[in-house]
Amino acid sequence: MGSEGGEKKALGWAARDPSGVLAPYSYTLRSTGADDVYIKVICCGICHTDIHQIKNDLGMSNYPMVPGHEVVGEVVEVGSDVSKFTVGDVVGVGVIVGCCGSCKPCSSELEQYCNKRIWSYNDVYTDGKPTQGGFADTMIVNQKFVVKIPEGMAVEQAAPLLCAGVTVYSPLSHFGLMASGLKGGILGLGGVGHMGVKIAKAMGHHVTVISSSDKKKEEAMEHLGADDYVVSSDPAEMQRLTDTLDYIIDTVPVFHPLEPYLACLKLDGKLILMGVINTPLQFLTPLVILGRKVISGSFIGSIKETEEVLAFCKEKGLTSTIETVKIDELNTAFERLSKNDVRYRFVVDVAGSNLVEEAATTTN
Repeated sequence: MGSEGGEKKALGWAARDPSGVLAPYSYTLRSTGADDVYIKVICCGICHTDIHQIKNDLGMSNYPMVPGHEVVGEVVEVGSDVSKFTVGDVVGVGVIVGCCGSCKPCSSELEQYCNKRIWSYNDVYTDGKPTQGGFADTMIVNQKFVVKIPEGMAVEQAAPLLCAGVTVYSPLSHFGLMASGLKGGILGLGGVGHMGVKIAKAMGHHVTVISSSDKKKEEAMEHLGADDYVVSSDPAEMQRLTDTLDYIIDTVPVFHPLEPYLACLKLDGKLILMGVINTPLQFLTPLVILGRKVISGSFIGSIKETEEVLAFCKEKGLTSTIETVKIDELNTAFERLSKNDVRYRFVVDVAGSNLVEEAATTTN
């Protein structure tokens, strides 16, 4: 790398307090190393988790914070030991940018479960420098946590796959739920949920969308290809689903009862939780015991699984349903996302935005 070992300047949009309001921000990237890739950001998806982080909903936010963990960019420099990438490659960066490399998850290529994982933002790198995310013009990332975007895949379509896409793909792969003919439920039709419908359908599953109202029924059935749609507040409709589903992917990020959905599962059915919820959930144990049912969680996916889902979506011709915005529309986009007013993923056109104007300088 031309400036290996030195620092580089970056411009992004950061939250400075729990109000979550983002504004231009200038900072220095961490020192580069022989295994690092210097990336010019092209675009970055907006995830619901970003809201929790910028607003300190989980009580562990550090400011200033540049969010964004569905990053697609172009390699502009590589370190002397980088073997996976060359200048000009279009690449992606997801939720984590570091791990210990020696624990059981790391040795099993499940680095997202490493207890010493390093988040792509709102964390501290091994050199003590804060990590900052993809709503910025550049990033420096260790090659281990960078993936190639398949040739011919549109960058704005690739971005949501780095979190939303792999978050759905990973548990289906891990639990052996990729065989054709299975019956699955997708609870919640947002950024993750809509990719759940598309990926499960591409695997040959019969897919039922379960939602709190019928507002998204037409879109789910006609545009996303769902086979069935059930309103969770309708007892008769929920009764119809009793003992019919092999799995439910639960993407709801707010408190909700689990009993109604456990009842929908067959023997050995799996309820897979994905929403980040900061209040306890409850359920009656007989609903689990009497069907040998499983309540599990799943967290994003590994680098290997990210590469797999990118290849799967390229092979199947799957695309995300997105709305592209400029970076100066970030605050409005976050407000709309908090109200579920997006179909189904915002992607920020970073390269086509003006980040320089009014950027505030910091000694960070």
